[in-house]
Amino acid sequence: MEQATRKPRILVVDDEPSVLATYRMILLQKGYEPVAAVSSGEARAAIDNEQLDLLLCDLSLEEKNTGFDVIEYARHAQPRLPSVLLTGYATKDIAERAAQNGIVVLFKPIDIEEFLGTIAAQLRSGNEQEENRGGKSAVVN
Repeated sequence: MEQATRKPRILVVDDEPSVLATYRMILLQKGYEPVAAVSSGEARAAIDNEQLDLLLCDLSLEEKNTGFDVIEYARHAQPRLPSVLLTGYATKDIAERAAQNGIVVLFKPIDIEEFLGTIAAQLRSGNEQEENRGGKSAVVN
């Protein structure tokens, strides 16, 4: 039986539309299928309604919600969804909290090669977990 292949779907969450558009353009150029969300509410809706392969989420969202909140929500809704936290605030507390929760952190300004390398590594990790369960997975570039 032939396995169906599809482009990896990546949810990108950032409250700055211009930053979101840039991430989206980069992901499209690399053959990914980006799903964009400009708020935690949009992110939650996408998590609930989309088959996703990776979550890229900015730390600073609305006043009452952070990237940690969105990632926690995603982990309940899609427990095997790899997540990457994007932030311009390189504090020790943020780094420690992310490390304690097994969350990869990329610091802004984002280095494109590091960004793409982290995405590929997280997708490979997610695909390996899926294959170990006998499920179908997306093709990784």
